[in-house]
Amino acid sequence: MPTSSWNKHDQFVEDLANGVHNLGSDTLTVALCAAANAPVAGNSVLADLTEVSYTYCSSRDLTTTSVTQTSGTLKAIFADLTLTASGGAIGPFRYVVIYNNTPTSPADPLIGWLDYGADVTVNDGETFLIDLNNVSGIFTAA
Repeated sequence: MPTSSWNKHDQFVEDLANGVHNLGSDTLTVALCAAANAPVAGNSVLADLTEVSYTYCSSRDLTTTSVTQTSGTLKAIFADLTLTASGGAIGPFRYVVIYNNTPTSPADPLIGWLDYGADVTVNDGETFLIDLNNVSGIFTAA
């Protein structure tokens, strides 16, 4: 499995300050995008993206492990997510985008994305682990 790098959407910072996100209780979900449809920092909501089909994909919802603040630094930790292809393939995709599926205004605000460096296809019966760094979290805010 290729390694990934974390990138944040610019709007996430303002949305966090304005109370759009409650990272401890909102439903966070992943969207998958191919290399040809790369997310960019200026995207702000899910409708800005072109996603792959999820017909054969297992649940894409994340489980929040903890959201804590220590000495003014917020750390959000999410459980790793394993996507399973059943009945057909998922992808190809290169980007795993995390968005908040709870707010209605704005609808589906984006948080950030993982770049796996190359397109990945999960074939029928295979799994794909999205490693969300259960120790450091995928992001901190200071």
